[in-house]
Amino acid sequence: MHPTHRTSYGRSRRRRNHLALRGANTVVCPNCGATKLPHRACQTCGYVRPGLLLKTRDEA
Repeated sequence: MHPTHRTSYGRSRRRRNHLALRGANTVVCPNCGATKLPHRACQTCGYVRPGLLLKTRDEA
């Protein structure tokens, strides 16, 4: 069976309004000031938390 009435443009847009992509949340690295993803190691300096530094690809 087909729907009796066509779904209007506005109704379909209201239904899909929460499906939009959002930009990635970034924070500032306290060690070097570069932007990084939260809860991840900094790609520039390797900072994770106080007392822990990881080797970056440039250093390895």
